[in-house]
Amino acid sequence: MRATVGDQLVVHGRNVGLPDHTAEIVEVRGEDGEPPYLVRFPDGRTNLVFPGPDSEVKHG
Repeated sequence: MRATVGDQLVVHGRNVGLPDHTAEIVEVRGEDGEPPYLVRFPDGRTNLVFPGPDSEVKHG
């Protein structure tokens, strides 16, 4: 998984009926675009994320 600042990280719901979560990548802390990523969610909170297999990066 590789990302750049401004890309979207989408974490898919793990169970039927759970919504996906989308966040903007505001900082890439790994080498060559690899995780971890500092992300900002639509409600303004930020988190350091190590995405799992249920995640994908949508390039801007």
